Amino acid sequence: MTEATDPAILTPVLSAPWDDMQPWRLDTYLKHDGYQGLKKALAKHQDEVIQTVKDAGLRGRGGAGFPTGMKWGFIPQGDGKPHYLVVNADESEPGTCKDIPLMYANPHVLIEGVIIAAYAIRSNHAFIYLRGEVVPVLRRLQEAVKEAYAAGYLGENVLGSGFDLELTVHAGAGAYICGEETALLDSLEGRRGQPRLRPPFPAVEGLYASPTCVNNVESIASVPAIMHKGVEWFRSFGSEKSPGFTLYSLSGHVKRPGQYEAPLGVTLRQLLDLAGGVREGHRIKFWTPGGSSTPMFTDEHLDVPLDYEGVGAAGSMLGTKALQIFDETVCVVRAVLRWTEFYAHESCGKCTPCREGTYWLVQILERLEKGEGTEADLETLLDVADNINGKSFCALGDGAASPIFSSLKYFRDEYVEHLAHRGCPFDPAASTVWASNLTGAQA
Repeated sequence: MTEATDPAILTPVLSAPWDDMQPWRLDTYLKHDGYQGLKKALAKHQDEVIQTVKDAGLRGRGGAGFPTGMKWGFIPQGDGKPHYLVVNADESEPGTCKDIPLMYANPHVLIEGVIIAAYAIRSNHAFIYLRGEVVPVLRRLQEAVKEAYAAGYLGENVLGSGFDLELTVHAGAGAYICGEETALLDSLEGRRGQPRLRPPFPAVEGLYASPTCVNNVESIASVPAIMHKGVEWFRSFGSEKSPGFTLYSLSGHVKRPGQYEAPLGVTLRQLLDLAGGVREGHRIKFWTPGGSSTPMFTDEHLDVPLDYEGVGAAGSMLGTKALQIFDETVCVVRAVLRWTEFYAHESCGKCTPCREGTYWLVQILERLEKGEGTEADLETLLDVADNINGKSFCALGDGAASPIFSSLKYFRDEYVEHLAHRGCPFDPAASTVWASNLTGAQA
């Protein structure tokens, strides 16, 4: 958590033990009612656990916001096949940094959530797919799993319930595409990570061609508190259609970047108050509500409720709640170019719209950034983005198109200005606009 502690806004639940000494240890977690939710879950029938999560209204915290309990309910029962639970911990969306610190500071809340979820869907083997680059998190998570096995929370006959569960922590090789659930499953099986054609969906034919539930880290980590404190307690946070609490990641031009755990529906204006506001002498220009793959907002959207309905109604997506804040010194065209380069690099190349489209988006944006393009290129840019959006194998294509559409919607004049100045007007070597912007902001 951050230093801000306004009780009217912040709701430390997942982050409650973060300020303790060694919060990652089992004994610290037990002091914060650790594994109490598991004990209550094991006393219920599996279907009752699923219904509890449905009644709580928990929605997936990985981006799409799909109801978690409903996703669990899709797993067919009595089919004679093994069932698998897979936690998507391959956090790689630009600007997103909530799952990694959560696992690093409080890994047992994820492990407890995994056990409850696996029990509910009748799975005896669960996997946590983690980005391989974050070695300190990998080691800490592995150590926490060892503690859970030693304490009887994992393995055979969990807490004497007759339920058996094996938990495997798997380190990925570092590919953005493996954050897509079917590409993740292919990678977990030892193949190249590429999205699968659906149907069949993972709930029917997922890992090893068996029914599989794939959930985000924060989604699973929210379950223990629901089981322990109840549906009404959970629904007392957030809004009617987007209940609960969540981690908002503030980064960029703010005084105190970090993780802010607050109810869904909080606004960026409120979060900025906690984060100390935009850096001194500057003003907010544009920001992302859910990472670079979500349409950008401007300072006109500071009071948009940051829940699934509020952000959607305003023309974007809540996504991973990665709030990247940019002030007036940042060139929109350059920022969009950097994001697009990332998507072009991370495209798996399986489908033509994404493979070819992201390449051409980069070429056009580079010309525009250098001032070598024409106004016709702006229409071409929109046309290429339209040929990617909704037409690629997975959501990577949609994510690449989003900043194109939204930046031209709100900052078309800035693109045109690049053409008029024959270069980026924010480049001190090419124009005086940079200096005038700074002077105006400080006046």
